[in-house]
Amino acid sequence: MQRPPPEDFLLKETKPHLGGGKVSGDKLTSTYDLVEQMQYLYVRVSKAKDLPAKDVTGSCDPYVEVRLGNYKGTTRHFEKKTNPEWNQVFAFSKDRIQASVLEVTVKDKDVVKDDFIGRVWFDLNEIPKRVPPDSPLAPQWYRLEDKNGNKAKGELMLAVWMGTQADEAFPEAWHSDAATVSGTDALANIRSKVYLSPKLWYLRVNLIEAQDLQPSDKGRYPDVFVKAILGNQALRTRISQSRTINPMWNEDLMFVAAEPFEEPLILSVEDRVAPNKEEVLGRCIIPLQAVDRRLDHKPVNTRWVNLEKHVVIMEGDKKKEIKFASRLHVRICLEGGYHVLDESTHYSSDLRPTAKQLWKSSIGVLELGILNAQGLMPMKTKDGRGTTDAYCVAKYGQKWVRTRTIIDSFQPRWNEQYTWEVFDPCTVITIGVFDNCHLHGGDKGGGGARDSRIGKVRIRLSTLETDRVYTHSYPLLVLHPNGVKKMGEIHLAVRFTCSSLLNMMHMYSLPLLPKMHYIHPLTVSQLDSLRHQATQIVSMRLSRAEPPLRKEIVEYMLDVGSHMWSMRRSKANFFRIMGVLSGLIAVGKWFDQICNWKNPITTVLIHILFIILVMYPELILPTIFLYLFLIGVWYYRWRPRHPPHMDTRLSHADSAHPDELDEEFDTFPTTKPSDIVRMRYDRLRSIAGRIQTVVGDLATQGERLQSLLSWRDPRATALFVIFCLVAAIVLYVTPFQVVALLTGIYVLRHPRFRHKLPSVPLNFFRRLPARTDCML
Repeated sequence: MQRPPPEDFLLKETKPHLGGGKVSGDKLTSTYDLVEQMQYLYVRVSKAKDLPAKDVTGSCDPYVEVRLGNYKGTTRHFEKKTNPEWNQVFAFSKDRIQASVLEVTVKDKDVVKDDFIGRVWFDLNEIPKRVPPDSPLAPQWYRLEDKNGNKAKGELMLAVWMGTQADEAFPEAWHSDAATVSGTDALANIRSKVYLSPKLWYLRVNLIEAQDLQPSDKGRYPDVFVKAILGNQALRTRISQSRTINPMWNEDLMFVAAEPFEEPLILSVEDRVAPNKEEVLGRCIIPLQAVDRRLDHKPVNTRWVNLEKHVVIMEGDKKKEIKFASRLHVRICLEGGYHVLDESTHYSSDLRPTAKQLWKSSIGVLELGILNAQGLMPMKTKDGRGTTDAYCVAKYGQKWVRTRTIIDSFQPRWNEQYTWEVFDPCTVITIGVFDNCHLHGGDKGGGGARDSRIGKVRIRLSTLETDRVYTHSYPLLVLHPNGVKKMGEIHLAVRFTCSSLLNMMHMYSLPLLPKMHYIHPLTVSQLDSLRHQATQIVSMRLSRAEPPLRKEIVEYMLDVGSHMWSMRRSKANFFRIMGVLSGLIAVGKWFDQICNWKNPITTVLIHILFIILVMYPELILPTIFLYLFLIGVWYYRWRPRHPPHMDTRLSHADSAHPDELDEEFDTFPTTKPSDIVRMRYDRLRSIAGRIQTVVGDLATQGERLQSLLSWRDPRATALFVIFCLVAAIVLYVTPFQVVALLTGIYVLRHPRFRHKLPSVPLNFFRRLPARTDCML
């Protein structure tokens, strides 16, 4: 029996004051109802007019300074402009306000000392409140005053109001939290942002044959193959068996392509003239915009493409260019019927096919409130002391969200709310917390700084009850070479709202992946290679956004490297299997006690039940189903009330040997000095990685069986319990011989009556949750 994890590593249920306390039953009703309301003082600086010129040239370089106590924000300055337009918003957190007066000053930028032009005062007690969906407050003109309170030349257009983070000005505002950050790039790096993953397609290139190739050495049989390049992906066919100038391959190559299609497909036919020497016989460039798209397994039309090879020969003093043309027979298509896997299959957040025409309607909405974090560890040193600039990233489906960065705080409060459409309940949302290392001029002087990971949380939607608000504080656990470490806690509020219960229940009967994965399945090695390419494309595209979602963030969120060998993870998977088998072992021990008359009353009852079932064998199946139904109902009161979370004991993270952790954090290939040792060690890790996956999959299947009656997925257990009751009733009234005959005929049915897609019970079983969600 495993000891429970330390108290510090457990999930804690909380009762935050969400949405300003507007609660109706279990559902909250205000706009930002899954986060705590935060009050802000907003100042919108629109424009100025009739500002005085500082000299005879009539020039003025104006900017505005907004000051509230110790906090100060400044707009950009304009050169030689007396009627500037800024349209910038400043937000001051009410919690940090230590003044009673807001001062807005217009200044003239100067080399030595900025000149004072005029200012406007506001008493904080007189500032109006605005609550969305009220219309935005209209800015109005204010006459500038000099330092003595007399009227100065010029007017300033302002709007000042008290609001919450639900205000539409919130995302674009300069925050008082960012008082220490300077520069437009750095300010862009701290704002909240929504990103979209690029739309990914599988590109199938079927290379059939070539015609009329012209190798340079006509006296030998050519060893011809085709090399295909798409971006940084390069694949090649095997060497054609027909060693002629008309070789045949009929081989499929698979690539990952992302919209918009920036890179063309390059095909080159090459002849291996010597062991490490190839001669290009011809090449062609095919833009992907011109490639056919298909939604099912019907073959697309083949086509001949012209290969070109430019050769320059000398005739006397003149250069003459000769273009040899031969042809390549291909069938190329973009596959819209597959889902392009770019994340770990255990933690998929999206299972829809690429083509939008094949999408089913959404079944609900997922709302996430990122409230705050507690007790974060110092991630870097600044001015001789530890500091952390934390932000969160959440990923579900194609939509990534990034909260604003809270500067220099171990207890950051975000209180930001986000929403996603849900198309399948058997999906996982991932939330990661990171330390921002790009606040002072990006990478300048940072030596290619990387944002540090603070921790990660995963929540499987099928483990959530619909319309219930879950408020929990999740431990942020990270595995380091010296062991597992708690980096703090993140406080989340989650609600999964279902639009149609019937549609959602129907999802449990459907295959997990689009049907093309079953009709024309890809091999395991193909899927591994394609997933690697997909994650590279996603991380490259998101790192080119502004502000960038950096490569290390995307790879951590997508679990890149989760397939690598780890002694600790293999040990954890072995004990998961033992945990599943322990139920069978317990039944064996119980039966042994029955046989040994340890409890005579129970043994007598078992004897009576055994005699009844032997005399009336038709009662066996209904009794089993009825028994399962009663166990399911009995376990209902002990159903889990919290979402799953990282479990250090299950992952064996807290008991790993230092040498095992050293191996887990070793580079791949290993850094051992001897070449032979490196080769053998890497081979061992590669094989063991596959074994580890198989062992983990076996454990997953057993845990899914356990979850049938555990109410971990309340809808799946409800469906199974109802099925057990109906099956018990039907089998009570149906003769056993009829049931046995129909079952045997169905199992032995002709292949003509079989379907390539998985059966409904198998689809239902594959959608059940397992303890992979809790693996660290």
